[in-house]
Amino acid sequence: MDPYSVNMDIKPGPLLKHIDNPENLRRLSREQLHQVCEELRQYIIDVVSVHGGHFGASLGVVELTVALHYVFNTPYDQLVWDVGHQAYGHKILTGRRDNFPSNRKYGGLSGFPKRSESPYDTFGVGHSSTSISAALGMAMAAKYKGERDRQVVAVIGDGAMTAGMAFEALNHAGVADSNVLIILNDNCMSIDPNVGALKEYLTDISTSPAYNRVRDDVWKLLGKLPVGKHFTREMAAKLEQSVKGLVSKSSNLFESLKLRYFGPIDGHNITKLVDVLQDMRSIPGPKLLHILTVKGKGYALAEKDQTKWHAPGLFDKVTGEIHKKHFPTPQPPKYQDVFGHTLIELAEANPAIMGITPAMPSGSSLKFMMEKMPNRAFDVGICEQHAATLSAGLATQGLRVFCNIYSSFMQRAYDQVVHDIAIQKLPVVLCLDRAGLVGEDGPTHHGAYDIAYFRCIPNMIISAPMNEQELRNLMYTAQLDSTTQPFVIRYPRGEGVMPEWKTPFQAIEIGKGRKLRDGQELAILSIGHPGNFAAAAIRDLKAEGLQPGHYDLRFVKPLDEELLHEVFRKYKKIVTVEDGTVKGGFGSAILEFMAENGYKADVRILGIPDRIVEHGKPAELQHECAYDAEAIKEAVRSMMSIEVVSTKGWEKK
Repeated sequence: MDPYSVNMDIKPGPLLKHIDNPENLRRLSREQLHQVCEELRQYIIDVVSVHGGHFGASLGVVELTVALHYVFNTPYDQLVWDVGHQAYGHKILTGRRDNFPSNRKYGGLSGFPKRSESPYDTFGVGHSSTSISAALGMAMAAKYKGERDRQVVAVIGDGAMTAGMAFEALNHAGVADSNVLIILNDNCMSIDPNVGALKEYLTDISTSPAYNRVRDDVWKLLGKLPVGKHFTREMAAKLEQSVKGLVSKSSNLFESLKLRYFGPIDGHNITKLVDVLQDMRSIPGPKLLHILTVKGKGYALAEKDQTKWHAPGLFDKVTGEIHKKHFPTPQPPKYQDVFGHTLIELAEANPAIMGITPAMPSGSSLKFMMEKMPNRAFDVGICEQHAATLSAGLATQGLRVFCNIYSSFMQRAYDQVVHDIAIQKLPVVLCLDRAGLVGEDGPTHHGAYDIAYFRCIPNMIISAPMNEQELRNLMYTAQLDSTTQPFVIRYPRGEGVMPEWKTPFQAIEIGKGRKLRDGQELAILSIGHPGNFAAAAIRDLKAEGLQPGHYDLRFVKPLDEELLHEVFRKYKKIVTVEDGTVKGGFGSAILEFMAENGYKADVRILGIPDRIVEHGKPAELQHECAYDAEAIKEAVRSMMSIEVVSTKGWEKK
């Protein structure tokens, strides 16, 4: 039996069960679409409550999803979802209904649109604010190829619209003269509530009685005026623009970029959505439809607490109780919470400390400091580049900035780290949450590359704690006046290993590792949390008569050369362990040290392989990538029983 088959109690409704693709949907009458929306919403609630996944975002766009596939000829007409948290309904309507329970599970459907998964997934997503650029590229290609009947639609949320990339794409779309429709899904949320002037601007549009009254009158008037010899569509468009301009200057933001603006309209009125989308199909050129929705629509608890219900885990759909694991003894905290609480401790003692995060106050736990010290901790919206350079600006004024960005999101601010932080040697503390394999979010969110891409930049300090105590001590060290360089601290998603984690602060000498265990013949060199996998492997290997040494390097840059000289003088067999890519990462740094100093040893590098790693539980992926405790034991056994070992492999006797 398929382990991901639908629970016997979870069945699609009488209409939904016959929708295997959008063509089936288009055969229904307009009157039946209300029922389809109800059935689709209920099916998402049923499956996610039992199997987990993102929740509120998809509930908020049920009507939009149905309307888009009903009006447009997908997949010929191309639909691009920004980020993809909201694409569950899209997946269910496009041939993946019965396999939907496998969503985000090892070997199952991706939690995001993915080109290799379905022709209806026109563009792979996971990070925000890419949809307009991608859709514009598709629309320009259609125009070039003479596909004048092909429609291209980008669906982007108001949170994703805050990123600079979205505005770069809007700026180009207005003059590209391509047939692209941008749907702005305005629900005042990303994962946490949206912030910034754009949110205020959109609120002004959606709540201005004068603007909305005159807009409606203009639309009705234009619908009644005859378009012909004396009154052309161009004249109608000019009248529409003129009246809008008289009503509200703020309504012209998108129109000033030469995008025809329509809205705002109720994003939960399926009949209205179908009517408007059908009308907009016949309007050529770039245009933007502004819809208003409620994240979590149709599930009262999700509507009330939208951040909590973004991805709640498993829950009882009737009572709303979120299922949590219960343990008889205290459990280690999440690394993110250790960061959040430790930052408050440090900030209480050091008034120069500030906190910055790009739209992830809950995920990074900077929310604790934002609540307690609102004038010293800031969510800047989905703007990683801005977050990095803002931190640099604050640092020039003597402030100690902890800029918390997920490892995979930091990739988007690489130039700012090089140009604005490293070249100027500003002591910004870059805290990289979700380093390593993050699990069910998959390849767009794995923090695989930060060691490699930061290690090549001059002036950088790169560190990783093995446990909660080390995280606290690295944070303490990073804010000291004696630390004068950019300081990277990377740590994984999820729990650490120390239930009693709140230990006294101790400064760590920068670039200084530690010997955890003496050994014989073979040494394991680890960086960060995987050092715990190595420690577990060593405990098991001891029963087999094997005695590997263990060194926690703490720093990838600068390396502890004194400690490494000790290692290479004593051991001729070495295993390195990291939760980053093996190409250019920690193991590569060890090989460089070995070559530069004329040592010869048999070295085996364990870490994330040079390929895209798909989604699954972290433990499943660590095992697949062969750097968990079992893989470390196998590597040690292999190297201890071999005749010839190279950095590319080994041959048994």
